[in-house]
Amino acid sequence: MLLTTMRHSARALRREPAYAAIVIVTLAIGIASAILILGLVRYCWQYNAEVPDVEHVYVVKQRDNVDPTGPWYDQAPLLLRSVAAAAPGVAAATGYLPSRPETAGLTVNVDGKLHALKSLTVLPGFVEMLGLRAVQGDLATTLEAPDQIAVTELTAMRLFGTKQALGRSLFAEGKLLRVGAVLRTPAANTTMPFEALLGTDSTLAADVRDEMRTGLKGWPGKLLVRVHTSASVPMLVRQLQDAVDGAPALHQQTPDIKARLGRRPVMDIALARLDAAYFDTGIKGNFIASAGQRGDPVVVAGLAAVAVLILVLASINFVNLATVRVVRRQRELAMRKVLGASAWSIALELLAEAWLITFLAAAVGLLLAWLALPLFSTLVGRQLNDALTIGDLGWVGILVVGLGLLTAAWPAWIAWSVPSAKSLAGRTATESRATARLRRSMTVAQLTAAIGFASVTLAIAWQTSYAMRASPGFDPASILIVDMPEQVKYSAPARGLMTALAAAPGVQDVAVSDDAIGRHNDTWRRDLKRPDGTSATMEIKQVSRNFFMLYAIKPEAGRLFDRTLDHDDDSVPLVLNALAARQLGFADARAALGQIVITTSFDNKPVPGRVIGIAPPLRFQSLREAPTPMAFQLSTGGSALSVRTDGDPAKVVNVIRSIWPSYFPSAIASIQPASSVLAANYADDARMASLLALATGIALTLAACGTYVLSADTVQRRAREIVLRKLHGASDSAIGLLVLRGVGTMLLVAALIGLPVAAVVIARYLSTWVETAPVGYLTLLLAFVVTSVVALAAASRQAWIAMKVRPANALRM
Repeated sequence: MLLTTMRHSARALRREPAYAAIVIVTLAIGIASAILILGLVRYCWQYNAEVPDVEHVYVVKQRDNVDPTGPWYDQAPLLLRSVAAAAPGVAAATGYLPSRPETAGLTVNVDGKLHALKSLTVLPGFVEMLGLRAVQGDLATTLEAPDQIAVTELTAMRLFGTKQALGRSLFAEGKLLRVGAVLRTPAANTTMPFEALLGTDSTLAADVRDEMRTGLKGWPGKLLVRVHTSASVPMLVRQLQDAVDGAPALHQQTPDIKARLGRRPVMDIALARLDAAYFDTGIKGNFIASAGQRGDPVVVAGLAAVAVLILVLASINFVNLATVRVVRRQRELAMRKVLGASAWSIALELLAEAWLITFLAAAVGLLLAWLALPLFSTLVGRQLNDALTIGDLGWVGILVVGLGLLTAAWPAWIAWSVPSAKSLAGRTATESRATARLRRSMTVAQLTAAIGFASVTLAIAWQTSYAMRASPGFDPASILIVDMPEQVKYSAPARGLMTALAAAPGVQDVAVSDDAIGRHNDTWRRDLKRPDGTSATMEIKQVSRNFFMLYAIKPEAGRLFDRTLDHDDDSVPLVLNALAARQLGFADARAALGQIVITTSFDNKPVPGRVIGIAPPLRFQSLREAPTPMAFQLSTGGSALSVRTDGDPAKVVNVIRSIWPSYFPSAIASIQPASSVLAANYADDARMASLLALATGIALTLAACGTYVLSADTVQRRAREIVLRKLHGASDSAIGLLVLRGVGTMLLVAALIGLPVAAVVIARYLSTWVETAPVGYLTLLLAFVVTSVVALAAASRQAWIAMKVRPANALRM
C-alpha cells in the first residue's frame, strides 16, 4: 500500500513541476547548509578525539607570573615530566617540542627541492600516548635512531610522490636522514599537528636532547600526562606546583622581580583536559610554538544553532507551500472523502509526498554539500576533507523521516479536519484563521531570521573591515616582511643577504627587528628602572638604527633612532612610547627625555640607557588588545627584515627569491606584505563574516520565497475583494499597497523580534574588542532596509498582478 501511495504521490508531483522544483531546491539548500555547518561543529567538538582514552589525558599548563599580563602557555618546564611520571595515579607522562621553532619550521631537501615540514621531537611514550601506529617500518626503532625520521602518509606523498616511502632519503640542515617509518596521517582536528617525528637521539636534536630528558635548565616544553580513573588531579597539580616552586633553575630573577612577586610563585601550574584543549582560548604562543587553532565554544554552539535555524527556515517554505497546495485541493480531497476515501489514506498520501520530497531534497543536498565542501573548507580555514562520511547517511535518513513527518503534519491536519460539506459548498478554497495565522507566523520567522543574520553579519564585517583599515602608525603599502632562519647579528649569511637586498633594484631600504609590526612571534619583556627606584615591566622591541626611518615614523617628542647619529647594537639610546613613560612615573612624555633608565640583559646584568625620544603608538597588537608600554633598543639580533620597495612589491619579491639561495640554500624564503601581517590578526573574523554572509544570503533567499508564496496566495484568495475595490473606484496604487501592506506589517513584527536579539549578539561580539568601529545602530537599520527591500521586491510581482487583474476574469471564478 505504501508503494502504491508513493507512486500516486510521484504522479501528483509531476503534475505540478514548479511546486516540486521550488520545494526540493530550497529544502536541498537548507539540508546542504546544515550538513556543512554541522560537519564543522562536529570537527570542532572532536578535537583530539583520536587519542586513546583522551578524557584521562591532560596538558600541563603554566602561567608566567613574572610577566605582568600573566599569560597562560600550554608549555611547562620539562623537568615536570619526571615528577609527573613518579606521581601516584599517573599512568604515563611524556613530552615533545617542535623540532624547530614554528616560525621557521624544519626544511628538508628531497632531490634538490626544498620542503617545509611540521616536525616534532618527541620523548619516549609519546607514540603510545597518542595511539600512533606505523603502516610501514618500525616506529620505535626509528625514534631511537640518530639518522632516521618518521613521516605521515600524506607527507610521504608530498615529498616522494608515493606512500611507499620506507627507506627513502632526504637532507635536513645538511644531514642525511632516512625514512624509517611511515605513519597513518593523523586527523586534522588535533592541537598537536605534525607531518614528521624525530626522537631525542636524532642528529637534529643535539641542542635540546639533554634538556628534554632531564629538564635541568628549566626550559619549557609540551607535556602530556595520562592519569588513572581513580587519580586525584588536584593532588597531582599540587605536586607539580611544589616541584616548580623548589626548582633553582626557575628562580633566577632580579631582586626587583622577586619583590614584585611577593608571595606569589614564579609560575602557576595547571592541568587541562586534552579533549577540551581546542576551546582553551586563553593560551598564548611564543617563539617556540604558536597557540595553534583554537575555538570559542559559544561560537561553535552558535554555529550549530545557525545550521538548525537554516534547516527550519527551509522547512517553513515546504510547510507553507504544502499548506497552500492542500487548501487549493480541498474540493478534490472532499470529493475523494465523499467517494469513500478514508481520512487516513489521504493523510498517508500527504505524508508519502512529504517523504518523497525530503528524500529527493536530501539526495540533492548531499550532492551540493559534497561539491561545496572544498570551498567551504577554505572559507572556514579548516581541513574538512573527512566531514562527509558514510556514517552521515544514517542521520540524513533520520532527518528525512523526521522532516517528512513534521512538514506533513499541518497540511495533513487541514485535509483531515475540514468538513467535506463545507469544502464542496464553497466556490473557492477555504482556509481557517488558525491556518492563515500559522503561515503568516512562519513567514515572520523567516523574515526575523533574515534580519538577525543580516544585522550580525554587517556588524562583524564592518568591524573587521575597520580593524583591517585602521592605521598601524605607518603606511604598509610598499613594505615587505622577510623572515630569515638566522639572526642578523650572529649570522654572516643573514648580514650578506641584508646587504645584497639593500643594493637590489627596486629596494629603497632594509631594516631588521626581532619581529614585524602586528605580530607576536618573538615577544619578550623586561623590567625598566629609574635611578630613584621607580620601575615598570614592559615589552622590549629590538630594532636596527634605520627602522623608524624605513617606516617613515615621526617622534612624538625628542628623536627616534637615526642611521646618521646612532650605531647598531648600541645599548645606550632608548626610545619609549608614551605609555611606557607614564608607567615609569614621568609626568608627561617630554619629561622622560634625557633621563637614565636601567634595563637588564638576557643574563640579568644591568644595562643603563638614556631616553632619546618618544615613539608614536604602533599597532604591534590587534584592536582586540589594549596598547601596552613599550621600549625600543638598538640591536641587530632580530631575524625579521623590513624591506621598503619603490612601489612595486611584486617585482621586489622576485628579486628576493633570486638572491635568497646564494645565502640560504637550505631554507625556504618567507616573504609577505606588511599589510598581510597586520590582516592575519583578523583572519578568524573575516572567515566568520564570510560564513555568516553565506547564511544571510540563504536566509534572505528563503524569506523572499516565503514572502512570495504568501503574497501569491493572498492575491488569489482575495481576488474578488480586489475586484470589488476596483469597481468601487480604488486606484491601481491603492490595490498594490493593499498587497504590500501585509508584507510591511510582517516586516515590522519581524524587526521588533529580531533586532533586539541581534543587538545583544552584536554587543557581545564587540565587547571582545578594545577599539570598535563607530557604527552605533546603523547595522541594525541597514539590515532592516536590506531585508525589507528583498521581501517587498519578492511581493511586488504579486502586487503588480493584483493591480492589473481584470474584474470580468476574477468574477467568473
